[in-house]
Amino acid sequence: MGARTRGIANNILTSGTVDATDGLSGAISSSNIANASVTNVTSVPSSLGSTIQSVAGNPAAPVAVGKIWYNTSTDSFNIAANIAAWSNSSPTINAKFNRGTAGTSTAGLLGGGQPATSASEEYNGLGWATGGNLNTARDQLGGFGIQTAAVVFGGNVPPYTSATELYDGTTWTNNPTGLNVARQSYTGCGLQTAGLAFGGYSTTNLTTTESFDGSTWTSVNSMNTARREHGGFGLQTAALAFGGETPASPSFTNATESWNGTSWTTVNSFNTTRQSNTGAGIQTAGLQYGGRTPPSYTPSAAVESWDGTNWTTIDSIATARITSGFGTQDAAVAGGGYNGTALSNTEEYNSSILAITAAAWASGGNLNTGRQVTAGAGTLTAGLVMGGRVPGSSPYTRVSTEEYDGSSWTNGGNMNTARQGAAASNAGTQTAATTFGGVSPGPTLYNNHESYDGSTWTNLTVLPAARTANGGLGTASASLGFGGYAPSLTNTSVEWDGSAWTSGGNMNIARKYLRGFGTQTAGLGITGNAAPGLTTSTEEYDGSSWTSVAGVNSARNVAGAAGIQTAGLLYGGSPPGTTNATESWNGSIWVSAPSLSTARNYLAGFGIQTSAVAAGGGPASTATEEFTGETSALNVESLTTS
Repeated sequence: MGARTRGIANNILTSGTVDATDGLSGAISSSNIANASVTNVTSVPSSLGSTIQSVAGNPAAPVAVGKIWYNTSTDSFNIAANIAAWSNSSPTINAKFNRGTAGTSTAGLLGGGQPATSASEEYNGLGWATGGNLNTARDQLGGFGIQTAAVVFGGNVPPYTSATELYDGTTWTNNPTGLNVARQSYTGCGLQTAGLAFGGYSTTNLTTTESFDGSTWTSVNSMNTARREHGGFGLQTAALAFGGETPASPSFTNATESWNGTSWTTVNSFNTTRQSNTGAGIQTAGLQYGGRTPPSYTPSAAVESWDGTNWTTIDSIATARITSGFGTQDAAVAGGGYNGTALSNTEEYNSSILAITAAAWASGGNLNTGRQVTAGAGTLTAGLVMGGRVPGSSPYTRVSTEEYDGSSWTNGGNMNTARQGAAASNAGTQTAATTFGGVSPGPTLYNNHESYDGSTWTNLTVLPAARTANGGLGTASASLGFGGYAPSLTNTSVEWDGSAWTSGGNMNIARKYLRGFGTQTAGLGITGNAAPGLTTSTEEYDGSSWTSVAGVNSARNVAGAAGIQTAGLLYGGSPPGTTNATESWNGSIWVSAPSLSTARNYLAGFGIQTSAVAAGGGPASTATEEFTGETSALNVESLTTS
């Protein structure tokens, strides 16, 4: 593009004064005038308005909101443009539908669901964690409120129930009084102390509306159209109801009604007639999405936006289904659902100046030798796997090592002793890692301890006692071994200081095939096989003692793991069989994360929470997958003359 000049430059007289006929006055020193452009100006009169910022790049959000700037690197004028789109998020823990809902896109709640369950799940904007159990298992129930102050009510037990429960973020409590009309397949909205329930089914479709004050339900004016399995959103005094099935079932409707706190009024209908549609928002600004369309209950992916007067079709969710959701018009969640089978898919809708790239696993380079029951260490771009077994082959256990550069595996130096089930200092590096313990066919338990320098393995001081299926973490010079089988389940820990092993604190739960990550003074021990079976247990190590913290959502063993004590991942494993489930740790709780593409167990894991590797696994897989955490970036668009 051409030279950039301020408009004032054309109003400067040859004398160095501003042309007063344009309503401006004053003098500009001739030293500040060159080639008809104003330079070295430190301030301008307010009558000239604000200036456009010049930057060598783009400003960050939220500074960029409502701004135009000049990017000197690209020689373009830019703006941060709004972008509205659905993106994949972490799956729900339970594949359910027809659930009670409450909350926002960063603090949401699902309770109950079909097939009938008492389970509830909490969403933090990235994934799902197990919440408290309802007192009454049910499906096709209603809900409203926020994640730490929610209500669920009614539903199918069977038969229809009026039972109401209150949630405080941890525990569900039975409310002394229930709905006046026991029912299912209805909608609710509002807050825990000021809510509304409307429509539903109890031998027939209903117009019934009830108001909740935090303890008591009161019957209020009925809807104009009896309906069930409909959508809704809003507050106790300003709500919207739309869609569903009318009494002439299965006659679907696209009718919309507005509630003003006293009565319902029919307003403009929406575009795609359906039932089991989900709503998120307030009376003047909301979304509806998903559902089923007539005449054969075909799953719908349609999304419509409400502006307080009209519905506009704007987008589609990726998976057509009935779903459960919550949020606002600009930030909504669709969690789980049904499209012929129960689903765990979760999608997020965001309308903002940020373009969001969802977290995901992607295929990496294949191992040269498919193997399982192996150990790993390092980072995504400089990783290491060692040992393991190849069922049906000879030799059964291996000494081979492979190095990963982020795209392909290269054979490294061989270990001195072939084994499987050994632990590793998984916070070590590709050029400084250790492995200890393990087992060979027989079985023979090992106390062997070796270090790798990037090319050669060297025998070091052996473990105080032989063990296998043990956990390991830390660095090559400060590692920790814990748990395992020696030759029975053990809870003991041993610390390596670079020259000798010493006893550490005992874990609270003895187990084998557990996993861990972190450092010797800030580590995490996770899951495993404990008598009498798999455990969800998570324990933190501070350099001397173990403390039990929040457990994972799904018990498992022989999984992959990566991270540090306050931010990690657990993926794959046996529940029994194999699983592709992934969970993310934020230092306080585990939440669901995007699943592996390939379900597997006995795999190697290494890296950090936002950049992890899953390698090998049962049955003797060569597959490698790489995890990338969710990212967001300013949605920048250049201004043009067209």
